[in-house]
Amino acid sequence: MNDFPVGASVTLVDLEKDPHPILARLRECEPVSWLPALGAWLVTSRELVLEAMRDAETFTVDDPRFSTGRVVGTSMLTLDGTEHARHRDPFARDFRLDAVRERFTTLVEDETNRLIDGFAADGRAELRRALAGPLAVASTAFALGLDRTDATEMLGWYDAMVTSVNAITAGDSPTQAGRAAFAALHERVAPSLDVHGLDLGEAVSNAAVILFGGIETTEGMIANALYHLLSHPHQLALVQADRALLPNAIEESLRLEPAAAVIDRYSTRDVDFGGAHIGTREQVTLSLAAANRDPAFFARPDEYDVTRESARHHVAFAHGPHVCIGMHLARLEARTAVARVLDRLPGLRLMHDDPPRGLVFRKPPRVDAAW
Repeated sequence: MNDFPVGASVTLVDLEKDPHPILARLRECEPVSWLPALGAWLVTSRELVLEAMRDAETFTVDDPRFSTGRVVGTSMLTLDGTEHARHRDPFARDFRLDAVRERFTTLVEDETNRLIDGFAADGRAELRRALAGPLAVASTAFALGLDRTDATEMLGWYDAMVTSVNAITAGDSPTQAGRAAFAALHERVAPSLDVHGLDLGEAVSNAAVILFGGIETTEGMIANALYHLLSHPHQLALVQADRALLPNAIEESLRLEPAAAVIDRYSTRDVDFGGAHIGTREQVTLSLAAANRDPAFFARPDEYDVTRESARHHVAFAHGPHVCIGMHLARLEARTAVARVLDRLPGLRLMHDDPPRGLVFRKPPRVDAAW
């Protein structure tokens, strides 16, 4: 452990506020490094992050320390192999690209327009909570058959569970509020859940994963995309002049600042990996944020460039057997939300520069905009 001086210097504050300079140092000097602040190995090389995500036999999610599992229980997120497939497959069918387009396109378009109708005449709004969050809630609620649930209540559950996961990552215990939020979700969805091949508890835990990921990933994705475009006026002008660039602009935002900065794995055996000797059952945290700015793959990795041809090669949705189940829906929501904002709010500009932050989940605290 003493062979990793850069890792030893890293603090949780470094990782929460602006991790990219220290991640760059780690990637260059210690691509697999021991971080006492995390109590885990941190992998920052894109090549090694991809290798670990593809090798579930060596780097598994199946461990009682897995943070999200400690909040919502055993689910597709905390299992590998045949058990992972048993939990994931019944839900995955509804999130295929063709199914998402058929089932969600009208809902997402209508909800986006309804939300913008609510603030367009005001001339200003905080777009994360006025648009990104409510749209993500509405789409996720519809996916889970909870479309009659109060959006504020759902956001409360999600906020509490996110806070609990962050607390675990920082070395604390799951929060009581997180437990209460999961219990409330269980009570609400249990009567309507009948998932082939899963018992009720398993079905609810997987529904919680979809709620958690569907809101967190998508809200962060939309908020980050809006922040990146509005804080880079030249790039915004390129998209305004050629809307065909919009999908790539969103992929580039995902590359520059993935909504989920890290994912955890646990070693199943002693393994030499990236110059480090990792013992059995040690935590191995994969930095998607660092992988997405690896200069070995992405030229000028710290620049936001909506014309970047390699933007779609980011790993923001993970890779391998645990690739994000909701990525097609998240993309549909982000593309629709950003396009409608640009269409309907002329002269859109950022009022305050409040960049993304967060230890695990990264997004701007606010996206205050005027038009």
